[in-house]
Amino acid sequence: MDEVLLRSLTPGVLTVLVPRGAHFAAAEDAVQDALVEALRVWAADPPRDAKGWLVTVAWRKFLDATRADTARRRREDRAEEEPAPGPAPAVDDTLQLYFLCAHPSLTPASAVALTLRAVGGLTTRQIAEAYLVPEATMAQRISRAKRTVSGVRFDRPGDVATVLRVLYLVFNEGYSGDIDLAAEAIRLTRQLAAVIDHPEVAGLLALMLLHHARRAARTAADGSLVPLAEQDRSRWDTPLIAEGVGILQAALARDRLGEFQAQAAIAALHADAPTAEETDWVQIVEWYDELTRLTDSPVVRLNRAVAVGEADGPRAGLAALAALDAALPRHAAVAAYLHERDGDLATAARLYAEAAHKAPNLAERDHLTRQAARLNARRCR
Repeated sequence: MDEVLLRSLTPGVLTVLVPRGAHFAAAEDAVQDALVEALRVWAADPPRDAKGWLVTVAWRKFLDATRADTARRRREDRAEEEPAPGPAPAVDDTLQLYFLCAHPSLTPASAVALTLRAVGGLTTRQIAEAYLVPEATMAQRISRAKRTVSGVRFDRPGDVATVLRVLYLVFNEGYSGDIDLAAEAIRLTRQLAAVIDHPEVAGLLALMLLHHARRAARTAADGSLVPLAEQDRSRWDTPLIAEGVGILQAALARDRLGEFQAQAAIAALHADAPTAEETDWVQIVEWYDELTRLTDSPVVRLNRAVAVGEADGPRAGLAALAALDAALPRHAAVAAYLHERDGDLATAARLYAEAAHKAPNLAERDHLTRQAARLNARRCR
């Protein structure tokens, strides 16, 4: 490909774009982008009409940039608008989009993945991590979901269970990941609870509130993670805990137990303990048994191993952990904690370092690295 030829074509491409309605500066940017694209692809697949190819690609680049800029300005305008006085509406377009993306033509797993990507704003990598699958597998799942719904009418909303699953994953990403989506997930779940009388909707809302109530205590002033047992419980949001417990009690009274109610019950037991030492681990294990029966999730079994280690001793926890796949995310971190409690500092330090290498975010990696360094320092004394 002749780069001199590309430069010679640039003025002609600009004279075509500007009369079409493109501002000159934006047209220049679009042409530059088209030239970069030409440098990338022409060597392997040169076009028959070089100028025509550049005009077409540059015009598409200009349209894409214009649409992106327009969407950005609209978002900025909405952010600057003051909310109208009075109570918030029962539903909004966002919640409706959640239901529409959970289309009946999709499997629940595909509907959740598509909604998280299209409406929730999560990346394919974040969704893959939530589902414990490779990123490439999740990308294929989302692509298939898009193809499935490309020719259907979005006039049949999906079911509540799928929407709850999406809201739960959005909250989890906002609570512990790189994007702050927790408050938005709570807002939408409140709206859903206001219009749908369902114990699992109430259970999910209670779970979110109970977790969110502890958020201020989860990080130190330097941004480092503070484990639950070491958190300053005076920083927990007591009114939010009381609200979450009240919603949970009303849901449990209906005797239609679901996984979100069971998770909320575990969170309530943590919130109810005045100190970490006073946590009712025996009852927490019983709730994890219920949750395992409801979901048979490997993540639930991993958390149950921690609870067993607290209730019956670290060796009992390690025995429960032995039945799980060591490739499970955070498996090494749990094993490290239980080995430390059992007095095996060398194994614990090694596992903390291994867990740090696999950590999904910087804060968790730093915390686990410090744990490994702390134990290594103790062993050298």
